[in-house]
Amino acid sequence: MNTPAHLIIAAAAFARGEKTPGDGARAVTTGALLGGFMPDFSLYFAFLWSTLVLGRSPGQFFGEDYFSAPLQAVFAVDNSVFVWDALLAVAPWAKRPVLVAFAGAALLHLALDFPLHHDDGCPHFWPLTDWVYASPVSYWDTNHHAGVFAPLEAALCGILLVILWRRFAEWPARSAILLAGAAQAYTFVMWNQLAAGG
Repeated sequence: MNTPAHLIIAAAAFARGEKTPGDGARAVTTGALLGGFMPDFSLYFAFLWSTLVLGRSPGQFFGEDYFSAPLQAVFAVDNSVFVWDALLAVAPWAKRPVLVAFAGAALLHLALDFPLHHDDGCPHFWPLTDWVYASPVSYWDTNHHAGVFAPLEAALCGILLVILWRRFAEWPARSAILLAGAAQAYTFVMWNQLAAGG
C-alpha cells in the first residue's frame, strides 16, 4: 500500500479530534501518524541515501539494492509483527495511549501490506522466520491486479479523508489532511503513468 494511504488509514483509526475528551489528543494523533509511517521509514532513508549520496538510480535501488541482504535485514526488524506486538503489549501497562496509537498504527500498516506485495514483501514474522509471503495481489504492479486494487485504495482514502475533515475543524489539521490527500492522489497518478509506460 502507498505510504500516504497508510498515514490516512492510521489517522482515521487512531487520531483524536481536538474536542476529544481527555489529555493528549494531539500526542495520540502524532503517535498514530508516526506509527503508520515507521514500517516504511528505513525504506525512505535507504532510498534517499542510495540515490542522493551513492548516486544510484531509482531503478538500481528498487531492482537491486532493495533486495540486498543488509536492507532486507533492516526491513525484517521494522516490519516484524512481533516487534510491534511487543510494544503494543507494553503500552497499556505503561499507561501510554500514545504508544497504543503508535504500535497499533504500525501493526495496521503491516496487516495492510501483507496481502498487497507480490514479489517485494518483507519477512513479517522475523525473528521466528525469514519467510516472505508472495501475494497474488500487488498494490502497484498491474501484472498482479493493481489495476483493480489501486482505484479501491484511492476510493477508501477519499472516504477516510472526508471522515478526518469532519473530525478535525482546526486549519492546521485540515491543511495536513489536504496534503495527505494530494500525496495519495500523486501516487495514484504516478503508478497509473508508470503502468501506461509514461
